[in-house]
Order: sequence, then structure tokens, then C-alpha cells
Amino acid sequence: MLGCHNGQVGAILVVDDDPHIRELVEVLLSGAGFQTVAAGDGRAALRALGEQQIDLCVVDAMMPLMNGIEFCVAARRYHPDLPLLMLTAKGQLRDKARGFAAGADDYLVKPFEGAELLMRVRALLRRYRKVVDQTAHAGQVTLDTESRIVTVGGEPRDLPLKEFDLLFYLASHKGRTLTRGQIMDEVWGYGFDGTERTLDVHINRLRERFGEDSGFRIVTVRGLGYRLQDV
Repeated sequence: MLGCHNGQVGAILVVDDDPHIRELVEVLLSGAGFQTVAAGDGRAALRALGEQQIDLCVVDAMMPLMNGIEFCVAARRYHPDLPLLMLTAKGQLRDKARGFAAGADDYLVKPFEGAELLMRVRALLRRYRKVVDQTAHAGQVTLDTESRIVTVGGEPRDLPLKEFDLLFYLASHKGRTLTRGQIMDEVWGYGFDGTERTLDVHINRLRERFGEDSGFRIVTVRGLGYRLQDV
């Protein structure tokens, strides 16, 4: 199952003051094989984070005591590697902007399709896979997500954060063709409002930084996406 840290499986925390929504989300998640924990407000959710291993939070925006925005800010401060998905009826652009500014990774508006919620949860858990798989290799290159250090033949090399995440994702799926949509969702997230040109620019930068003497190349699969392979 996704969301496994050092052999331990955590739960998904569902935070919503509406018991019917909490139950609905828990049923959807448990039916897909996830463990769940529920909280009715942000304060209770923070207590849950301190008491047990949580792999992801599904958070409502409007709640008593501590709302979802306040919760995301606090959770991101103390748990920087925790995936946060806001699930709320507040669907205007300014509401989404506040959610992402507070630290949310993704934003889904109520009413929602259960299948879409599950897709977004799985995508977020895959994006945060670096918590589990701490290293990836591509030819002579090693990427360590714990230290954020890249080495080429044992020599350290600086790499911007987003290029690191992109190369790590490609290297973790070495030999597999990944669609442009898959890469964008995993590396930039559903909330990204840019274009696929952003991906092309980052791919070109990686190619410029790492020639084939680095032991790998990134192949363009026309009409589909990209594939990293050793040479």
C-alpha cells in the first residue's frame, strides 16, 4: 500500500465538521484499502497528528475552533512532508489561492466525485513517495531526497528543487514511458496552473546539465511523454 514509511503503514486523516461528509470520505477511502482517522476540527486534527502516524490529510476549509486554512498553516510548519488535500465547498479562485498559500498541495471542491478524490489521494501519496524511497539512481547520478543532495560519480552537484523532483521521479521509473500528464501531476500537482511548456523547459535544463557521460538520457516519446534510460 502507498503511504508506508520504514515498513509502517499510516492512516489518512479526514478533517471535517460535517459528520456525513466525514463518513462518506472514510467509506470511500477504506473501500480503496486505506486506513482512516477522523477529526471534527483543526485542533482535534493537530492532536491526531501528534498521537499517530498520518500519511495524508483531507481537510475541510470551514470548521469551528480552527478552520482548514489555519490547520494547513500549522500542519505545514510542524510536518513539512505531510500531503494536504483541501476538500471544501469554497470553490472561488481566491479561496483556492488562500488554500495553496496556506500549504495545501491540492484542492477539490464539493460536491465531488468519489473516483476523483481517490485519484488525487493516490497522486499525492505518489508525489510524496520520497519519504519512503529516499534514493534514486540514473547512470552515474544518485539523488538522495533526505539530504536533497545530487552526486555524479560521487561528486556533489547543485540542482534546483523542481529539477531535483523531476529527475527523481523519472529515475524512480527508469525505463518506463511516462505521459506528460502523469509527470505534471506528480511533480507539479493538480493545483499547478502553468502549461506543459514548463515541463519541456525543465527537461531541457536537465539534458543540458547531464550529458550522456552522466550515464543516462531522457528520451522524448513523441505524442506521449518522456522516458529516462541508462546508456
